[in-house]
Amino acid sequence: MAHKSKTQRAKAAVTKANRRERQERDEVAAEVAAAAKAEEMANKTPEEIKREQKAAEKAAVAAAKAEAKAKEKAKEAEKPKKKHFQFFRDVRAEMKRVTWPTRQDVLQWSGVVVAALIFFGVYVFILDSGIIVPVLRALAGLGA
Repeated sequence: MAHKSKTQRAKAAVTKANRRERQERDEVAAEVAAAAKAEEMANKTPEEIKREQKAAEKAAVAAAKAEAKAKEKAKEAEKPKKKHFQFFRDVRAEMKRVTWPTRQDVLQWSGVVVAALIFFGVYVFILDSGIIVPVLRALAGLGA
């Protein structure tokens, strides 16, 4: 598995911190709402409590439906969208990260490559014409 870049790790850390902060806010809000509801329930009659429970059940059903719709929309949003010319933008960004050699380095290493080609060309020529061909001729003469 490939390692994440510094940018990806930083984005993930920010997302995680935001999620944690939102969760803490939601917990505090739930605690405050529960305390307010408990205080309110202490002052109500049993009929009012039943009416509120029915209303709460209806609200829970509506919230579940809304959550299901939200999940469907999230699934649609997760589908990759076609990004025209994204490949070319990625190539351009990647080319900016490349460390290009200097002119002197290119000339120096080109000389090394040409010298190696000449060396190995001469080596193979000598090996072929001086050793392999005479040995093959000698072996061919033995069978005749």
